[in-house]
Amino acid sequence: MEVMEVDRNGLEVLEREECLRLLASATIGRIGFTSGALPTVLPVNFHLDGERILVRTGRGSKLDAAVHNAVVAFEVDDFDSIYHSGWSVAVIGVATEVSDPIEVDEAYRMPIARWATMGDEAVLAISTALVSGRRITADTLPLQR
Repeated sequence: MEVMEVDRNGLEVLEREECLRLLASATIGRIGFTSGALPTVLPVNFHLDGERILVRTGRGSKLDAAVHNAVVAFEVDDFDSIYHSGWSVAVIGVATEVSDPIEVDEAYRMPIARWATMGDEAVLAISTALVSGRRITADTLPLQR
């Protein structure tokens, strides 16, 4: 029987493979970056392509301008408020623009929705250099005191 690793708060610690599987199951996440020396977090649609996160954005947008070759944070989660269960995956990686024309064409065919209207756009790739995740279930809920 496999032993589940639990952190000091009683949450299940997820392995990298499980984190990537959960990332692949989601379509909306949050990207954290620095803009004008201030922390910024924006919701984005995304697609996990292998071990990189792809995001479509408008050229010249706040996101496009701030993240080129920058270290960013990316977070995805899913929670059930009735059963008090859920998971969270956090990624730290470098955001770069996808510039190879073949890769850009492939990215446009992937299921990455955009919230903004179409126009001059860019595809950003975020590496999954550091990935961590936690899950809470009925089995891992701390006892109420």
